[in-house]
This record gives sequence, structure tokens and C-alpha cells, in this order.
Amino acid sequence: MAIETIPAAPTEAPSDELELVARAKAGDGAAFSVLINRYEGKIFRLAMNITQNREDAEDVLQEAFFKAYEHLDQFQGNSKFYTWIVRIAVNQALMKLRKRKSDKTISLDEQIDTGEDMVVREVAAWDPDPEEQFSREEMNTILTEAIDGLLPIYRTVFTLRDVDGLSTEETAEALDLTVPAVKSRLLRARLQLRDKLTRFFKRKGDDAFAYL
Repeated sequence: MAIETIPAAPTEAPSDELELVARAKAGDGAAFSVLINRYEGKIFRLAMNITQNREDAEDVLQEAFFKAYEHLDQFQGNSKFYTWIVRIAVNQALMKLRKRKSDKTISLDEQIDTGEDMVVREVAAWDPDPEEQFSREEMNTILTEAIDGLLPIYRTVFTLRDVDGLSTEETAEALDLTVPAVKSRLLRARLQLRDKLTRFFKRKGDDAFAYL
């Protein structure tokens, strides 16, 4: 069964985005406010996915847009504004993680074995069909919890690529990764999600049979 995600946002930048950025560079605060309103939801969700902490995510959101405004003159328009702000937000979120002395997760810029040559293991079929057992709302909750359980290096790539709908190239640019690294981490994320969900539904199925 395929993993269902939130419908992806269009990858094309809004036609007025460059105009808004140009106006913001000229000191038009209202134009920058439009950009904030347009992307703050996505940036907050991304920050939550990385930090797993609402207070930290709120800090990341504010810091990311503050730094973006402060360094707006450095945005050359070679990529979408959202891609640029994502990179800033990811850096801020990773700084939050590094400040947690007890945090032992791997940073996004750490080189890891991408495992591109690994064999995709077989995943047991879910029986009965989870969609017959759970409502769409319950399925979304289950999927969200499974995504939250991924390491930041996988969770962030999955969010940008499969939830926000960025292309592989845009995701690589936003995270300062190579395209093969993005593909490998996305594959790992999808495999881990399938494994988590398979074990979850099998456990639920066993629990159900226990009461028969």
C-alpha cells in the first residue's frame, strides 16, 4: 500500500514573488509581510519536524524570517524565495539541536553512508487493508507520528520533497546537499516509514485478534 501524504504544493514560484522581494529590498515592509504570510506555515512545520519542540520551532520561524529580512540584499533571485528561506530555517533549526547537550541526532551536513546500493527489503502486506480499519483522519495522525519518529536528516528531506512538493533539485539546493544524497535519504525515509507503518498495523491486527 502506498504511503499517502498531504497534497504537494505547486513547485512554480508565484509570478509576483520577485516583485515582492524587490519591493521588500527597497524597504517596503508590507511586501515582506506578504512573503511571511505566504510561507510561515510551511517554515513552522519544517522547524517542528526538525526540532520536535514547539517553542524551538517558533524561535526558528522568527529567527529565519528576521535573518532573511536582514540579509535580503544577498538574495539574487536565482532560486525561489521559499528555497532560500528554507535553507536559513534549516540552519537555525540545526543550531537549536546542537545546543541541546543531550541531543544525539546527526546533523544534516554530516556525511553518512547513503546506502544507494542497498537492496530494498520486502515489506509484509497489511491484512486487512488499513484504510478499511481506520478513518482518513486517523490515518493522517498515524502517518504524522511515523514521520515524527524519523531522524532529522530523513524527516526534513521527506517533508520538503513529499509533503511540500519541492523537486529533488530544489530540495538539494535548500539543504546544500547533492541530488544523489537527497534521493538516498528520501529512499531511506520512505523505507523506514513503510517499516514503521507495517509493524504498527500488524501489531494492531494482532491486538484485534487477541480479543476474539
